[in-house]
Amino acid sequence: MASTYFRHRLYLHRLPATLTLLLVIFLCTCGRAQFVGGKNYNFYDFQAKPYYFGITLGFNSSRYTPFRSREFIFTDSIVGVESLNGPGFNLNLIGNLKLGKYFDFRFTPGFSFAERNLNYTQSSVRRVESQEKVEAVFIEMPFYFRYKSAPYRDKRLFLIAGVKYSFDVASESRTRQAEELVRISPHDFSVEYGAGVQIFFPFFILSPEFKISHGVGNTLLFNPTLPESRVLEKVTSRTFTISFHIEG
Repeated sequence: MASTYFRHRLYLHRLPATLTLLLVIFLCTCGRAQFVGGKNYNFYDFQAKPYYFGITLGFNSSRYTPFRSREFIFTDSIVGVESLNGPGFNLNLIGNLKLGKYFDFRFTPGFSFAERNLNYTQSSVRRVESQEKVEAVFIEMPFYFRYKSAPYRDKRLFLIAGVKYSFDVASESRTRQAEELVRISPHDFSVEYGAGVQIFFPFFILSPEFKISHGVGNTLLFNPTLPESRVLEKVTSRTFTISFHIEG
């Protein structure tokens, strides 16, 4: 049982690295195809547009960052608490406004489905591990600024940074289901940053991208009657996302 759990946890922690490796392989393949095909000038068709729209499909790996409280030191029943990564996916719309030659302002509202886990180690004659799974459906409102490099062979690299507000529409149903669960606020604010590449095709732009999101607020709704809540001072979110934008 313990070895199975360890392998499962190791797999979840290695998921972001695996996704990053797949993205790098994909970008190298696209870059080689563009190089073999010779020079292309699809970029200039899109350069004249002051704005454009699109859609995003993304895959994420999410977890909490739990901060232990002073109560944790004096509690004998719980000797450990950590968070495990959980899978999810995103579906967003894209609105892109050009700000000069190298900068964009982007608004990408949409939905995100995420799974996060809190793992507690309880003290007894034999240590027992319990897990609380939090499945969330977020309405997201992200705003970004993007800096783009000069184009080369219908490709250009970019860096992106911004802020995001998320609201979990599934939080109320979790509250009705059980009062013995650690409650998490439906509201979350995050800062995000990442990088990617634009690949210009005749009728659309394909942009693979990865982002890292850090929650900046405490999402824990403290419950003094629940030991699992008392041992925590605050809980923040963290998400790794690989997205594929199609714009035109």
